Amino acid sequence: MVVTLNKLLDVVCVGAAIVDIPLQPVSKNIFDCESYPLEQISMTIGGDAINEATVLSRLGHKVGLVSMVGHDAVGNFILEHCEKNGINTEGMKVRDGIDTSINIGLVTADGERTFVSNRNGSLWKESIEDIDIENTTRARVLSYGSFFNNPRLDNRALVEIFDKAKEAGMVICADMIKPRLGETLDDVAEALSYVDYFFPNNDEARLMTGEQEIPKVAEKILSYGVKCVVIKIGKDGVFIKQKNGEAFIVPAMKGITAIDTIGAGDNFAAGFISGLLENRSLRECAEYGNVTASLAIQSIGATTGVKNREMWDRKMEEYRRQYPVK
Repeated sequence: MVVTLNKLLDVVCVGAAIVDIPLQPVSKNIFDCESYPLEQISMTIGGDAINEATVLSRLGHKVGLVSMVGHDAVGNFILEHCEKNGINTEGMKVRDGIDTSINIGLVTADGERTFVSNRNGSLWKESIEDIDIENTTRARVLSYGSFFNNPRLDNRALVEIFDKAKEAGMVICADMIKPRLGETLDDVAEALSYVDYFFPNNDEARLMTGEQEIPKVAEKILSYGVKCVVIKIGKDGVFIKQKNGEAFIVPAMKGITAIDTIGAGDNFAAGFISGLLENRSLRECAEYGNVTASLAIQSIGATTGVKNREMWDRKMEEYRRQYPVK
């Protein structure tokens, strides 16, 4: 799909903007220890929407963020990050009486993670009343961070957002996480029907569809009206299937050892969307995503891997050498 609209921004990212505190590496016996010293503990930017916005901006695109934070030090930290990274915050809402969410990320030595989150924080409280819908239509692409990440952004809310985006001629991309409250794909069926590119990982997709074979998983997701499903299959790359039946795998970057997988999916989405904005082919968009994710997982924190477009270009050249065009 060619993205050619004349808009103020390239992308508007809608969803979560929080802070992560990754603890790495930890083992499963952490609670058996009275003291568990680590080399470093620090605050990093987190949340699907702001992760994508940060990486897209560093890749050279004009990005807006539509989210909600509290009127507190953590919220200020997020807004300052946006300013430093050239992210438009006109669609941001700052609410009194709300704590900006902080996620503690417990990351094992092999890069896998578990999050501890605050159910009374902004991530759980953000609702359609916090979404500046006019600001969501100012771009060529709308990226919704993740289905089920903000529990109050339910099917009704998402349909309202997506309907306005489609009226404005926008391409809609979306990711997902495992449901927090037992939701199913049927619960967001109408919202899914608006999505042009959907980015679940294989575990999430299998869980939500009840299928185990990836082609059948993809077919089930397409049955909800999604135009193209891009399933992240870890070290094997991504499996893509379109509503016209075309399906193929785009391989992952070779020789990568994961240090921290926090934000890998958000980085993939940012890379893929960058390809869309540059009018690349579907395969090339997936390659962009794979390269961006490979940089992310070699650094601690969701947005620390991609520093700028130049380093990304070098990594893409390396990928091209690994998989030369035939």
